Amino acid sequence: MIELKKYGAIDIGSNAIRLLVSNVIIQEGKEPQFKKSALIRLPVRLGADAFVSGIISEENISRMIDAMEAFKLLMKVHKVERFKACATSAMREAFNGEEVVKKVFEKTGIKISIIGGKEEAVIISSNNLKELIKGTDSYLYVDVGGGSTEFTIFSEEKIIISKSFNMGTVRLLNNTKSENKEIFENVERWIRKNTQDLKRISLIGSGGNINKIFKMSGLMEGKPISFVYLHAQYQFLKQMSYEDRISELSLNPDRADVIIPATKIYLSAMKWSGAKKIFVPKIGLSDGIIKSLYVNPSGLIK
Repeated sequence: MIELKKYGAIDIGSNAIRLLVSNVIIQEGKEPQFKKSALIRLPVRLGADAFVSGIISEENISRMIDAMEAFKLLMKVHKVERFKACATSAMREAFNGEEVVKKVFEKTGIKISIIGGKEEAVIISSNNLKELIKGTDSYLYVDVGGGSTEFTIFSEEKIIISKSFNMGTVRLLNNTKSENKEIFENVERWIRKNTQDLKRISLIGSGGNINKIFKMSGLMEGKPISFVYLHAQYQFLKQMSYEDRISELSLNPDRADVIIPATKIYLSAMKWSGAKKIFVPKIGLSDGIIKSLYVNPSGLIK
């Protein structure tokens, strides 16, 4: 007999706010299955506030409240039983982050949890990667967001180490060249140190930008992107103007700029770890939130 539940995850990132609705299929004696039912993405770039002025603007607070109201209605239509809302880098760095959380709750009834970088990395790495992570091979899992990037190293089907760095795409666009240089140098040291003794390492990439690049590649699902292809795509994207990326590649305006620093992060991680290919399973923080809700079912909708 099959039991079907519906859970929701709200991911309040630095570049966008997302709602994921998933079906959880439960059968006795079997692992639960998580099937995406709906994904809504809203281009509310909180990082443009937090990483420049240090506060979330009144305009974006208003947009957040509207987004949460819309998500509430959508979850009601989908008959979502439980949900959880998590905010990441932009909200945890904004001086008025807690104030925004309080205001959103007062207006919408949605409680937002501002999670730390380490907790974010744990939630992301909780995703079911059994189909990819197997045998004695090693993997560097890279989740690129607007405000931070989470790195997790797997070897022999176990998590070896995980760390979050302030290396997000929106942040990189707003930083000075010297600030970005320092960030990349810190990440390079960490990756080289923690992968130097690992053999046959591959990357696993998550985030909207690598998903878009994978779609543009035309590869079949499950097939990896090569370093050579990703490098060529990076050079191709860099040569195009922002406007051409929108008009010729049909990229969303809030994707057309951040896709450049995102691709650079993935390429750099491949170079520093010695990986020759990157798998793109299309999972991220929102998927991890859904799974954490199943394990620890908090966030009951009243």
